[in-house]
Amino acid sequence: MKNFLAKISYDGTDFSGWQIQKEGRTVQQVLENALSKIAKEEIKTISAGRTDAGVHAIGQYANFHFPIQMTAKQIRLAIRAHLPYDILVSQIVEVPHDFNARYDAQSRSYRYIIAKYRTPFNRKYKTFIPKIKINSEVAEDCLEYFIGKHDFTSFAKLNPDLNNYNCNVLEFEFEETEHDYIFEIRANRFLHNMVRRVVGTIINISSSNTNPSIITKLLLDKTTVNKLINTIPPNGLYLIDVEYPKIIVENKF
Repeated sequence: MKNFLAKISYDGTDFSGWQIQKEGRTVQQVLENALSKIAKEEIKTISAGRTDAGVHAIGQYANFHFPIQMTAKQIRLAIRAHLPYDILVSQIVEVPHDFNARYDAQSRSYRYIIAKYRTPFNRKYKTFIPKIKINSEVAEDCLEYFIGKHDFTSFAKLNPDLNNYNCNVLEFEFEETEHDYIFEIRANRFLHNMVRRVVGTIINISSSNTNPSIITKLLLDKTTVNKLINTIPPNGLYLIDVEYPKIIVENKF
């Protein structure tokens, strides 16, 4: 069977996250159902990462082994008829048989958008936090404390299945526009709730005029029991890209 890698985008509003669950509509479930209808047998997918309920994706990736003789283009065209409007498979490429979308990923990138003003039109795709004023200069100063290799226990939901909470943050950027505050972060891996807690903490530090150096202590304490650490809503979060070795997907996407 050939192995394929799909690039997927989705509106996470009406999904209970990526991963299949006993109850609730999930992206993985809908995608696998569509592929299984084409193949006429059960197809399983492996994603680059699991997004939570309400989180959106611009560049999620998942690989799957396909039992029938179809090209990547033929699968992509066929799957359109079986997917709802809140999921789009924009590209599919053939990859080596042992390729794994999760374990072969070198980095993931997320974007978090906070609206300056509440409107009826951004409520599902941005986060608005009332009575909070972000000091952009302080927010910018916070970023450097997260860059590099750190134990992110303080910024993650505890998971007994994890061996460690170490992540290497490769890039972290902040931009203030006329309407929004935008955070973009790239790391080798992300933990459950990590981006939402990191950004939430920066907001609290900024709005309370706390010295950003407190972040060093928060990382070393390895505890979420701190009033500065806050998990903000999922609707402003987007998985925007996943980076793979060029030798595997060079010139394919």
